[in-house]
Amino acid sequence: MSELAAAQRIVVKVGSALLVGQDGAADGHWLHAFAADVARLRERGQQVLVVSSGAVALGRRRLSLGKRALTMPEKQAAAAAGQSALMRAWEEAFEPHGLAAAQVLLTRDDTEVRRRWLNARATVETLLSLGVVPVVNENDTVVTEEIRYGDNDRLAARVAQMIGADVLVLLSDVDGLYTADPRRDPGAEHLALVARLTPEIEAMAGGANAGAGMGTGGMATKLQAAKIASAAGCATVITLGHRSSPLAALEAGERATVIAPSTTPAAAYKAWIAGSVAPAGALVVDAGAAAAVRKGKSLLAAGVRRVEGRFGKGDAVVIRDEAGQDIARGLVRYDAPDAARICGLKSDAIEPALGYTAGPIVHADDLALGHAHEPG
Repeated sequence: MSELAAAQRIVVKVGSALLVGQDGAADGHWLHAFAADVARLRERGQQVLVVSSGAVALGRRRLSLGKRALTMPEKQAAAAAGQSALMRAWEEAFEPHGLAAAQVLLTRDDTEVRRRWLNARATVETLLSLGVVPVVNENDTVVTEEIRYGDNDRLAARVAQMIGADVLVLLSDVDGLYTADPRRDPGAEHLALVARLTPEIEAMAGGANAGAGMGTGGMATKLQAAKIASAAGCATVITLGHRSSPLAALEAGERATVIAPSTTPAAAYKAWIAGSVAPAGALVVDAGAAAAVRKGKSLLAAGVRRVEGRFGKGDAVVIRDEAGQDIARGLVRYDAPDAARICGLKSDAIEPALGYTAGPIVHADDLALGHAHEPG
């Protein structure tokens, strides 16, 4: 599996049916084998983030709720009771390999509201840089129906998008996408590669793993997740999770479906900044800063002459030279009042002035050159 071997950053989604056994407890044997998989990738210098279901399923057992349908308050209570058990299971699996796990609980707003998106991304980026394995789950204890992802396939795709992952691995109870449900149609053909997600391809998903006894996902949600990932420049791999060391099995050539990305992560992110985010203000810069930005370099406070508009941290702003020409758009790391206070200051003077520093006013990673008009 060349996609997995070549990836620098990998997101793996693990569902409840893989992680929780029939007795309602965490499947320690599967978890330890999977942790060995992750440790092997980490030793190769690859970064791995896990999106893990299982809190509600483990909480059912802890609260003796049985297998009946749960009300929303009961689900949230089960999530509260089960999340600590879920993290303990992951910590016990990773510990023999010298890996630390870190809990990250997200709601939909954390990946769709820019300020919260930036904060979440910064936290996850720091964890990955420290060699930690972030374990992400939806914050089911507080989330409402209106702001739920609803399934961790979509959450995993949004997280992959947020951190610029190269590959999203969705561990399923089938070994990929078929032209029809293989459990009902013995003539269904397996698709090893999907170059582009067309309506015809999406129609093939109609219930390919709808028979799962646990969790909320299905093949249709996996293709919806793959569409999000593809647009973000991330390849998606759907493969069988019900086997020991599923990532090693994948690399050994076991059957899977690869859904190709439609762009690169960096290009997708820059395009989003350039054309999909309405600017909330402007930064007017001197000639030196304008030249640096045109070369794709970060915008430093020292080169900013004036702040226009009312914007918050994470908002999009236009970067404009003193002649009034728009040079770029970017996501700003300070709100407007703080940005105005540090105009013209060198980097080492920012913290004394504000009491904190967030680095450049606009980092090169959050910068899109040229001016893109809003779609109208």
